[in-house]
Amino acid sequence: MKVKKSKKLQQQQENGHSSPFKLGKLFDSDASWDKDQLGDVLHWTRQVVALVCGLIWGAIPLVGGFWLIFFLGLSTAIIYAYYALILKVDEEELGGHGALLQEGLFASITLFLLSWILLYSLAHF
Repeated sequence: MKVKKSKKLQQQQENGHSSPFKLGKLFDSDASWDKDQLGDVLHWTRQVVALVCGLIWGAIPLVGGFWLIFFLGLSTAIIYAYYALILKVDEEELGGHGALLQEGLFASITLFLLSWILLYSLAHF
């Protein structure tokens, strides 16, 4: 069975098709990343963090600008820790800290605020 899978992957690569993305690569510090792949992973990681935080903030019920700033700091810290400490990528090769840290930032703020306000309003009013 494994021989068939490896043959199929080899044929796909020869035909110009890329191999499917493997979840094991997400935590492999030796894996090679191009800017687009890493950008996509950071973007979607930030979206998951935004949704989870928004739902928690809305359920608890937290209010105030402090919690928005806290979310921004938490989200940025998680993204930084992921690419710098877990993946150990060379950030200068991929556009620098600024480019990596702002990947998906504005979309995550929107998702965070939407989920926070919606759950808060539905659950507590």
